[in-house]
Amino acid sequence: MKVDSMAERTATVRSSVGLHARPAAIFTRAAEDAGIPVRISKRGAAPQDAASILGVMTLGVNFGDEVILQADGPGAEAVLDSLVDLLGQDLDAP
Repeated sequence: MKVDSMAERTATVRSSVGLHARPAAIFTRAAEDAGIPVRISKRGAAPQDAASILGVMTLGVNFGDEVILQADGPGAEAVLDSLVDLLGQDLDAP
């Protein structure tokens, strides 16, 4: 019997403004382009659809905050690795 487990990663947000405005738009676009459902949460907060800019912004993620990413589906591990790399960059830099 196969037990499915959701892939999960923890990432530290390095955008100077956190996941607000431009960085949130870049992140949600990448999550949507992944082609599989991705969830994002902060400790103690309900997971949100990572492709939803409103959902991501309601988390109130600031610079240096840790977020938890979860995905399930084909290529989930690689998708999460690329999103972790993205969050590790300052997406608000000119």
